[in-house]
Amino acid sequence: MLLIKNGQIKTMAGADIENGCLLLGDDGKIAAVGADIVCPEGAQVIDAEGRLVTPGCVDAHCHVGLDNQGMGWEGRDYNEIVDPITPQMRAIDSINPMDEAFGLGLKGGVTTVCTGPGSANVVGGTFVAMKLAGKRVDNMIVKEPLAMKCAFGENPKRCYGQGSKKAPMTRMGTAALLRELLFKTRRYMEDKEAGKNPGFDFKLESMIPVLKGELPLKAHAHRHDDILTSIRIAKEFGVKLTLDHCTDGALIADELAKEGLPAFVGPTFGGKSKIELINKSFDTPKVLREAGVDIAIITDAPVIPIQYLPMCAGLAHNAGLDYEESWKAITSAAAKLTGIGDRVGSLEVGKDGDVVIWTADPMTVLAAQSACTIVDGKIVYQA
Repeated sequence: MLLIKNGQIKTMAGADIENGCLLLGDDGKIAAVGADIVCPEGAQVIDAEGRLVTPGCVDAHCHVGLDNQGMGWEGRDYNEIVDPITPQMRAIDSINPMDEAFGLGLKGGVTTVCTGPGSANVVGGTFVAMKLAGKRVDNMIVKEPLAMKCAFGENPKRCYGQGSKKAPMTRMGTAALLRELLFKTRRYMEDKEAGKNPGFDFKLESMIPVLKGELPLKAHAHRHDDILTSIRIAKEFGVKLTLDHCTDGALIADELAKEGLPAFVGPTFGGKSKIELINKSFDTPKVLREAGVDIAIITDAPVIPIQYLPMCAGLAHNAGLDYEESWKAITSAAAKLTGIGDRVGSLEVGKDGDVVIWTADPMTVLAAQSACTIVDGKIVYQA
């Protein structure tokens, strides 16, 4: 067992606990949280010395492990650019858990990531939620499959229409390909349910959980019209949807609030490398949240290195996002909105023992980093 004492405990599930304690069990779960916990005999003790103690941070959208650092072409395993429709791809088959980003993320206080295919394809395959600590992907999974990646806007057009001169060359081409896949999947499902034998189709089999509402579409969309197109198509087929990137979200915040869909905002730090990023701003999380849109803040790592997720939330807070909302965007809200809130994102009894003791508060101190990172009740990084 592991007891953390004398911490400023930010549970993300109620009031903070000043000079609080946190007990992690041998099963890697949180056993107790409170102001006064009796230390079990034989337990390891960490004195937080008044430092901030929070849940491990959660990145709702990145490509960690699929785009390996310092490897060039050999490490780019996130886009299967031979066919714009590849729902049968699974992120877990490309992830390299020995990539440097995993250790850097833990040092930065990030313990869980939602990682998966890139945005070259109209439909790219499934994401996975996983811990950053471990050697074998199968043992690091929090939830798999997590979501089905789809993409709108510049990237599919550039990778196919501009590159290989095939569809999609336009935004309407992207929408048409996605609709066609959803139509075909619905008919395939109906034939199977009617006892007919449509013949096995790997792509359509992979899309069935989306049509059944078991798996959301994870829509890469920066520009305002692309965001609204993704919503239009989701409504047509009655499928679940998350709005990933949502760069122009502030321009249509009132419309997005009506839809009740979560927005995963980022990557915001850095330059505007293409036209659809022209409205990129750290003001966006504030505008969306004040309009009533549920948000998470993301790195899209390696676009922003994964260890800087807390910094991005801090910069959003500096731009006006409420302090508590800034923390939620990389902990409890990020976990809940991605469907893993039963495991991570808050310090509650029974949840995974993923904890960070900070050198300073990253919402207010740019140089803050983890003094100690704990995953599943085990210390995985200590400064």
